[in-house]
Amino acid sequence: MSGGHGKYRFREVMEDQRKSALQKYQDTVMGQRGLIQLLRYELLTLLLGPLPGMLGLGLRRIFYPALFGAAGRNPVFGHHLALRGIHRIFFGDNVMLDDYVFLSFRGEAEQSIRLGSNVLIGRYSQVRARGGEIQLADNVSIGAFCYLGTASKLIVDEHCLFGGNCFIGGVQHGFSDPSRPIAEQPLVDRGGIVIGRDVWIGAHAVVNDGVRIGDGAVIGANAMVTKDIPPFAVAAGIPAKVISQRG
Repeated sequence: MSGGHGKYRFREVMEDQRKSALQKYQDTVMGQRGLIQLLRYELLTLLLGPLPGMLGLGLRRIFYPALFGAAGRNPVFGHHLALRGIHRIFFGDNVMLDDYVFLSFRGEAEQSIRLGSNVLIGRYSQVRARGGEIQLADNVSIGAFCYLGTASKLIVDEHCLFGGNCFIGGVQHGFSDPSRPIAEQPLVDRGGIVIGRDVWIGAHAVVNDGVRIGDGAVIGANAMVTKDIPPFAVAAGIPAKVISQRG
């Protein structure tokens, strides 16, 4: 496979002998340095992160928005959130992050994770950008135990619905050189994923990097999408094939 490139690599940061343990922690967990930012992050996640019930929800709603790059009105933060590179995460109004959600951004200053308004990310789901851009538009609902990841771009248009346990994108390593461990070979960029407006992706579906899904399409449960799906198509199977057309 071709297309490998040297985007953000966790191992390179951790093995950099020029950095102290504190600097590595700030770079990998916070994504930025600064004593005030460090103290605020540590205190809020330590004291409020695991706090259950109405008290925890209320206090996180008041204090957690200051951690993010930008936060809209009426957020809901569940308990035990895992947040990385949080200053490059932006979201609109009425965003809900359920319990145990993992949001992670690692990349360049011009890149980010952006959530629109009325976005729901279900319990135990992960949204992870490694040297890429993730955009979820307004009214997107992500079910529980989903994984959305990219090393280039992942764009989801408005009113999309994801069932539980979906795997969207992910980060892929090249493996063309058998003399090197796969984990040390460059990441592969196939152009990212673009999902159109009002798409429904069923539970346990997999959408591979490099795929475009058209507006209004439906992806059946357990499908594996390896190529583009046209607008308003219904696709299912492994690999996913168009089996009908909506309307």
